[in-house]
Amino acid sequence: MMTHEQERFVKDFVEHLFAGDAGIFAGAGLSAGAGFVNWAGLLADVAEDLELQIDRETDLISLAQFHINAKGRNKINQKILEEFTSEVEETENHRILARLPIGTIWTTNYDTLIEDSIKKAGKLADVKHTVPQLANSKPKKDVTVYKMHGDVNHPNDAIITKDDYETYHVKYQPYVTALSSDLITKTFLFLGFSFTDPNLDYILSRVRMNFEKNFKNHYCFIRKVKMGEKGSEEEADFKYNSRRQALMINDLKRFHIEAILIDEYADITAILNEVERQYKRKTVLISGSAEDYGAYDRNEAIGFIHKLSGELVKSSFTIVNGFGWGVGSAVINGALEVIHKQPGKFSESQLVMRPFPQFETGKQKLPELWHDYRVRMTTYAGVAVFLFGNKGVDGKVVSADGVRKEFDIAHAQGLVLLPVGATGYMAHTLWEEVMADYAKYYPTAPAEFRPMLEKLGDESLPLPAHIDTIKLILTLFNRPS
Repeated sequence: MMTHEQERFVKDFVEHLFAGDAGIFAGAGLSAGAGFVNWAGLLADVAEDLELQIDRETDLISLAQFHINAKGRNKINQKILEEFTSEVEETENHRILARLPIGTIWTTNYDTLIEDSIKKAGKLADVKHTVPQLANSKPKKDVTVYKMHGDVNHPNDAIITKDDYETYHVKYQPYVTALSSDLITKTFLFLGFSFTDPNLDYILSRVRMNFEKNFKNHYCFIRKVKMGEKGSEEEADFKYNSRRQALMINDLKRFHIEAILIDEYADITAILNEVERQYKRKTVLISGSAEDYGAYDRNEAIGFIHKLSGELVKSSFTIVNGFGWGVGSAVINGALEVIHKQPGKFSESQLVMRPFPQFETGKQKLPELWHDYRVRMTTYAGVAVFLFGNKGVDGKVVSADGVRKEFDIAHAQGLVLLPVGATGYMAHTLWEEVMADYAKYYPTAPAEFRPMLEKLGDESLPLPAHIDTIKLILTLFNRPS
């Protein structure tokens, strides 16, 4: 169970995701989860070269400077290459962040885990680690990644020494300006960051001085000090460290940064999963096709789909649809009618249409292309509604296997499955299956969900009644877990 402040963070950050002004600031702790070293690990050999002990050093920036003063930069450059070019797997936190609609990521990390994760998520990252790169922008980018301390493949330019930090605000002034602007206009989540970096401290202070209270609120995760862990073995040390942590958390409020306390670092993954869950459950896949509308008059059925689509938009949901025959046009018209009546309140971004390719034009066979298309379409959503599901074959009306395939993909991806059995055909078949094996398809569903699902198969109810049931279900599944 999440704490109240964690639940509040999730709700607020999801709202910023929909508003398009959410950002991430990633520190070494994010990469440490994948197995990369932190600064102390990076500079352990450097300290040994100077006949110092890394465990006794608190000013690692000065330590790096001492080594360059005495022995030049080559060894530090080599250490960066050795430590951050090894083959490691990105963490689940990286994968979640890459899937979320976050357009701006700042990081002090040298490694490429962030941009690699974005690429694996099928998105395009515009990576900037030098000043000249700020002037150019990749077309059709999904995410801009600002590597403000440099990149592993250019270790000589990495920000690591005292000299680097002292001259940063001059040599990298455009980065200072860009980050200052983002801190004013976006809500950041700081991940894996200890707030001891002099550059960020300078920029936060600059923003605070110039804008006082007129800039965005931000969040960070901080693991609570624990009795018995290193540095807090004795009760007096534990109390001291707890007091110091409380003072640091209070100090962050000067920069509008709210600390979200966690017990374990694994809690971060659970919270980010909840962010993704709540974000995706505001997007509904409407799957269906209809050559025939069964027990319903065509106009009645089309009117039902039209109204369902419009009601979802009114309730601030986004709709994804593959333009199924006999269903897609009604989905489009219902959504656009609401959007165009109140363009200031609703947006065309709430309607995501993905018409299926109709014939092969390249090397990929059509069934393979359709499968990939369905997988990608389904990843947008957290809920899938299945309607009718039939097609004409040789003059006969048969159940649509495409709707079945979308159901299977949606189930594999963990979507909430809502087959409206009352519409017949494949939708009815799917409804019977989920009711017969309810625990398999809804292992964590709230107790009040099952009676609602049963209603979706009740053919005696008028079609508009199912819209009300679907809306109640969506409200139920959009509550904090």
